[in-house]
Amino acid sequence: MKCSWPVAIIVGAVAMGLWSCGRSQPKTQAQLNHEEGRSKGFSADDKAKCAWQGRADREVSEATATGAQQPNIRRVWQILGTGVERRKVLICREVDTNLDGIKDVVRTFSEKGEPLREEADTDYDGTVDSWIIFSGGRIAKQEMDTNRNGKADTWKYYLQGSLSRVQRDTNHDGKPDVWEIYGKGHLERIGVDVDFDGRVDRWDRDEAARLANEQKEADAGAPEGGS
Repeated sequence: MKCSWPVAIIVGAVAMGLWSCGRSQPKTQAQLNHEEGRSKGFSADDKAKCAWQGRADREVSEATATGAQQPNIRRVWQILGTGVERRKVLICREVDTNLDGIKDVVRTFSEKGEPLREEADTDYDGTVDSWIIFSGGRIAKQEMDTNRNGKADTWKYYLQGSLSRVQRDTNHDGKPDVWEIYGKGHLERIGVDVDFDGRVDRWDRDEAARLANEQKEADAGAPEGGS
């Protein structure tokens, strides 16, 4: 539909900086967050957790992931040695995974480049709710806060990078009351503390899954063509 305004009105509208016939749409919260992040600067006010400001022995670099319109990945490097032996190693990395201008994942590394710890805000509410500990470069333990009270209520343990067992605090009293035992990444049994006294009152086994896994392993080990 074309505009049919008088010439005088059109001239007045242009003079006032109005260059459309309709009203502009209100901006979404995501757009406002993005503009605020750009105005502040990603490095200036993004709740940074990696320490590098004011340190001559550290360097920082920022990168922009695919789909992002501003840098959302920061890497901090530790400078080691001097002269020809000077080198730098990655010691901290922060990522803004939902592109709102605030980083929600931070991981630290050893001087060997192996991951040590990771903290994350998985629901983007501004509070860390996941803590991961690495050992030998592999995940060893993860603690999670599922009810947003700032305290871990789920604990996951790993052996050689594979999930071994899980403890859950379902009544949020600070103590686990459900235990899940895994073998080769598959759930084998579940222990339940019915009266919350700290001891398992009932073990539930996933017999169907166990039998299926045993059959799968037997089929994999059987010679081709049978006998």
